[in-house]
Amino acid sequence: MCMPSGPGARVRGKPMIRIDQLIKTYGSVKALDGVDLHVPAGQLFAYLGPNGAGKTTTIRILTGLTKLGGGRASLNGHDIEKDALAAKRQCGLVPQYINLDSELTVYENLDIHGRLFDMKPAVREAGINEMLTYVELRDRSDSLVKQLSGGMKRRVMVARALMHSPRILFLDEPTVGLDANIRRRIWALIKKIQQDGTTIFLTTHYIEEAEFLADRVAFLDNGRIVAVDAPLKLMAGLGKWAIDWLTDNGMQTSYFPSREAARESAAVRENGFTLRRVNLEDAFLSLTGKKVH
Repeated sequence: MCMPSGPGARVRGKPMIRIDQLIKTYGSVKALDGVDLHVPAGQLFAYLGPNGAGKTTTIRILTGLTKLGGGRASLNGHDIEKDALAAKRQCGLVPQYINLDSELTVYENLDIHGRLFDMKPAVREAGINEMLTYVELRDRSDSLVKQLSGGMKRRVMVARALMHSPRILFLDEPTVGLDANIRRRIWALIKKIQQDGTTIFLTTHYIEEAEFLADRVAFLDNGRIVAVDAPLKLMAGLGKWAIDWLTDNGMQTSYFPSREAARESAAVRENGFTLRRVNLEDAFLSLTGKKVH
């Protein structure tokens, strides 16, 4: 089987991703400034922040694509520097940009990945068929990648990342550029992968994506973690409802414990307003003064 299975597949609590005082500097810019994170096995962990906060840098370091500048990190107990090969075998990566070979078929893209991970022919063949069935693309096995829709390409990338049975799946903006319907289909696939025992580390700019998928969320700003908790707990400190209204100084927002309290406040405003539920971006904005996007 290519997916984690058996009695231990759904064990929670084991530190599958461990990051201690992670530092990465580019010239005079500190992309990561002492990041600490521990992600237990089976958890879906969302890593949120504005562009340039250090999200992709973190994933690149953990997957062996970029050298760390300081600190330590391990994947399923394997140090990413001292035991780099074993650490890499623990994870699969779905990058932000589609990097499939568009001139090859779906099957050929997965076959190459299996060869890179030294999978034996019979295991590789079974893995390709299993993964394409898993992402509901078995009938497109012989299609050239360039003939697929954006959503199908994303699913092929997920299948490829899971080919070698990783315990951890890194998803860097996995639904960027997809329409709402396809995004939700990818969400269902991501939850299915988690339920089958895989630990998932997700970055996204779609705030509702993190709210729907994540067990825990970390807010990253200027290379530092400013908060880590369950989505509902991060939002709870603000209230449940918000009203937005436009002023000469831009958009203003107030938060309220109930819909009725929000309506009462909005009723006295002369200008138009929007009544909505509090979301994760509100929590991030209250901590940093910035938007996630």
